[in-house]
Amino acid sequence: MYTKRKRRQTQQNEGLAAGERLKRHKLTSDLGDDWDSPWGWVGTSVTDASRITEEHLLATCGFSRRSRHPFCANKYQKYSAMSVDLVETDASGEEQVQDVIIISDDGAPTCNKKNCSKNPNCLNYLAQDRWEDAEAGLKAYLSAIDLGPDPDLRTRRPGLPVGLRNLGATCYANAYIQVWFQDICFRNGVYQCLPAHDKDRTLDDSPIFQLQTTFAALQESHLSVFNPEKLVSSLHLRANEQQDAQEFSKLFVTHLDDEFKKQPDPALKNLVSNQFEGTQTYATTCMRCGTRSENDSDFLEIEVNLEDNATLESRIDVLLQPETLSGDNKYHCSKCQSLEDATRQLVLRRLPPVLHISLLRFVFDLTTFERKKRKHNVSFPVVLDMNRFLGNQKRTNEENTYELKGVLVHKGSSAYHGHYEAMVFDVMHKSWFTFNDEVVSKMKPPGSANPTGDKGKVKPKPSKKRRRVESSDDEIVEIQSPSPSGRMASRDAYMLVYMRREAHPVDPERVQRPPQRALDVVLKMNQSHADACAAFSSRREELKREFLELRSKMQEIYRSWHLSSWDQASVVVSQQALSTFLSRPFEKRASDPIDHESLVDQPEPSSSSHADKNGLTSDHCMKPDQGSTTPIVEDISVEEILCPHSKLDPGTTGNMKRIDRATYESLILASGSSFFPKLEPGDICRECVEGIFLAKLYQYEHPRHVAEFDAVSNEADAPGYWISRHWVKDWRQPRPKMHVPSQSDPAPDSEAYQGHVMCEHAGLAPNISARMRISQQAFALLKTLFPSWSTLSEDVGLCPVCDALAENSREDKREHRKKAEEEKAKLKHMQENALNGNTALLENVACALVPASFVREWKLWILRPGHHPRPTGLDNSSYLCDHGLLALDLNAGDLDRSVCLIRLPDWDALKALYNAAPLITVENHPIADGGVLSSKFIHDPPLCEECRIKRKTDYELTEVTVRVLGSEDPDPTPETYTRNPGPIMVDNRQTSILTYRSRNAEPQRQSKRIRTVKRRVRRIGISKQMSVKDIKLLLQEDLSIPTICQRLFYQGRELTDSSASVATLGILANDVLDLREEQENEDLLDTDTEAPQQRRETDGGGFSGTLLARGWTSESMPDDTMSERTATSSPAPMDLVKPCSMCTFENVPMATICEICESRL
Repeated sequence: MYTKRKRRQTQQNEGLAAGERLKRHKLTSDLGDDWDSPWGWVGTSVTDASRITEEHLLATCGFSRRSRHPFCANKYQKYSAMSVDLVETDASGEEQVQDVIIISDDGAPTCNKKNCSKNPNCLNYLAQDRWEDAEAGLKAYLSAIDLGPDPDLRTRRPGLPVGLRNLGATCYANAYIQVWFQDICFRNGVYQCLPAHDKDRTLDDSPIFQLQTTFAALQESHLSVFNPEKLVSSLHLRANEQQDAQEFSKLFVTHLDDEFKKQPDPALKNLVSNQFEGTQTYATTCMRCGTRSENDSDFLEIEVNLEDNATLESRIDVLLQPETLSGDNKYHCSKCQSLEDATRQLVLRRLPPVLHISLLRFVFDLTTFERKKRKHNVSFPVVLDMNRFLGNQKRTNEENTYELKGVLVHKGSSAYHGHYEAMVFDVMHKSWFTFNDEVVSKMKPPGSANPTGDKGKVKPKPSKKRRRVESSDDEIVEIQSPSPSGRMASRDAYMLVYMRREAHPVDPERVQRPPQRALDVVLKMNQSHADACAAFSSRREELKREFLELRSKMQEIYRSWHLSSWDQASVVVSQQALSTFLSRPFEKRASDPIDHESLVDQPEPSSSSHADKNGLTSDHCMKPDQGSTTPIVEDISVEEILCPHSKLDPGTTGNMKRIDRATYESLILASGSSFFPKLEPGDICRECVEGIFLAKLYQYEHPRHVAEFDAVSNEADAPGYWISRHWVKDWRQPRPKMHVPSQSDPAPDSEAYQGHVMCEHAGLAPNISARMRISQQAFALLKTLFPSWSTLSEDVGLCPVCDALAENSREDKREHRKKAEEEKAKLKHMQENALNGNTALLENVACALVPASFVREWKLWILRPGHHPRPTGLDNSSYLCDHGLLALDLNAGDLDRSVCLIRLPDWDALKALYNAAPLITVENHPIADGGVLSSKFIHDPPLCEECRIKRKTDYELTEVTVRVLGSEDPDPTPETYTRNPGPIMVDNRQTSILTYRSRNAEPQRQSKRIRTVKRRVRRIGISKQMSVKDIKLLLQEDLSIPTICQRLFYQGRELTDSSASVATLGILANDVLDLREEQENEDLLDTDTEAPQQRRETDGGGFSGTLLARGWTSESMPDDTMSERTATSSPAPMDLVKPCSMCTFENVPMATICEICESRL
């Protein structure tokens, strides 16, 4: 028995000591083997680019024999992995199998997607799995070709009726068509009707023929859904506009009745009246004389009002209850010849075989003048006994007993939108179905006690209510638990269809066949559908065979393209290119999909062959030139692994894969594909390798050089040498900023650092902070790295020229400082207080006007004389005009940040120091006006108004001051307006005249003018071309005041013309505007605090402009198509009103039932 071999003891590598930094050059030297990594030979066995061999090139991409990349087994190759048993022969010669357990940590790494992602010898984990799973691969392959949907999915399933396509908003028509189709007598009558057509009107324009075709499709179609587009078109209905289902029923039945009366068959002439029409009587009895008058009329529907949780029988009782006519509604008795109190009652005389009961869910709200839907719960029976509701007729048990055959429901809480569905009993299948347009599903019978259909008893569950939120109006609706057996309850039921229980019911098996022309349309449609299914099936089988053949070829390729040794010839391809090669057959390709739906559209009855809207015949999918489904054969680029020199890029090693050259030439090229350019392992770019080599060599050697330099740089040997301090600081970094890839570092005496040690006279620079001392050993080390570097030893003295210049510079600075201190002493008041701003402290003091820019420059100079120049002079001539007069009006707001007032003693000092001239004297005199203090400036020379206006208007861009008036400030007027804005602050900066005050001045009482210093003021830049609207937009951005709330004033006049320009208004430079902010009147706005105003819904155009509008016939209908009609079509020609023959009320022209007495019109 074999013994278990123990794990080999491996020596653990010692880690770094605490605080020790990892040195890359030490780490590389400790590895021992230079070939453990692709670039492990850099700096060890190779230190010069010229010594890079082919083996080194191969190593950079993992192609070297010394590389540790394993040759992974092909996991998709058949029989690639075989278990091997260790066989031992015993003394008897028999073979014995022994189990051997070897535990070792030196084995090859496990092949998986993570470990082999950068292994060029592993070709697993690309996209082979898509071909291994045949079923999933076939599905993806067919999906890429895009054959379109399988037409067999549209095949009618056994036991299910045919649905009708919703063309946008035609669910109301679809629901009624399904109900009428299940009426066998009505269906047979429609089949027997002869459509009217002539040379101007084709058969397609006949609604009767299109209804026959629709019924024929519902009866004989092999498709699960029929498109009633031509029926809707023949009626000129607007498919995108939802209509009232009850109104559609009445109008369409009336239209059919008119068509039936034109038929020669007497049975058809009265089909509508015999099948749907009943007789009712309005009986009015005079309460004085007892005279009874009766007026008979016909009805198609019984309309009942709703109450919540009511039964149908109770609502019919309410309908038939007598009502009293009194007061303004007194009845004019023909016998009494006067208005008398009377009773009026509706009496049912005769009921039709098919009884339609309309539940009036839609009512008109007189408060909002809109229609609303009532969500009352109504319970109705499956079997309805109408005998007790008939008047003056002998009651029987069976004659007027009705069975529920259909329920039309309206889903949604709004009367203007929603969805119509129908629950109908199918006479052919003897089952109930829900018709939701295209979706037809079987349902349990109404009133069924056992919904599951099990024979066993079902334990009833406790009644619960669940809440549902309707998406239309967010109305919460409670859905009750199911009604007792034999009844049905609904909150959405809209129309109930009952059929009389006949003694001899119509046999569904004897249903007439559709007329031949309509049947031909359906048969042609069925044939087209069968052809489409056969073509799709045939094409699918053909593609399946193609896929299996392609799958076999692909498997043969990727099962043989692996390498097993370094001696095999190979081709280098990118990983992305191989994935593309394997996945390309599953990608979407440009191919014309087969429009199977168009192949089964309703054909033209007069056409010999069917063509869809694209002109494709039923055998289109069989044409071989439809579009190639074979994968596109083209070359695949391997640009992901190419360098700029179109060779293998050593920087993209992780994307490289090697495939067997024999497989590439025999199988891949034979399949029509190729990888371009074709590259082999020897095509590695030497130029790129050398560039990367230099970068890695620098990363290896630079830390070593820095470590050696740090070890000897501070040695105390004498004499030392000077070197640039900035150069050393940068060079010592792991990644110096001075370093440029593929280039040597600049020497310490390069142009950027030369002046740090040597001056322009080749002597030692006097700036000691820019240089540092290094030892002789450090100098020798750097000299080996930078042979051309030269520097000075520390025993060299300073350059005498530079030293003398520095001494002179210091003397000059001392002279400038002395002069600045002298001027500072002479102008102490101006230095301490100028530009601080307070005109009140200069009241009744003789002052002089000077430019503010001069004061700013002078204060900067005395602060740092060596860095700022001394002002050259003081010139006030720019403030005087050609006549020698003052061009500034100090009392009209011309004082701004460009001028400053100083005391006359300071002016005298400036005149001596800077030749200041000419003198402009100013004196501020306070004036009390109505308890408010203001200032008046007296100046010499006097003002020249003409030159002032000329100067103030001669500008392209200027600034103006905008004062925001407070709530207590009155609106400016020309009489109260003053141009002087007073002492104001703009963003904590003074904008008025600049003066100075004493720091030791005591606090003084401020006048009202002074107390308004915090008024909101802005300075904005304007041009002459700007309009008032542009200024308001600037203020809106700066002050966040909407333009609609801004009132601008200039010189006391409001600027109401938003289009007026600055030039036409005469606004001067540095002028003043006043702004009043008005508050919005919230009473005039739609605020969020009020209930939102809902948009009033409208009924649209109704059926006006359609064939169902009264007054139009199929012969007189205008010849315009549905696509040319809109919701605003002109109504049909008719009388303005329609009076009721019973109560003489003038109804609207479209009404079919009187709004007052509910008589049929």
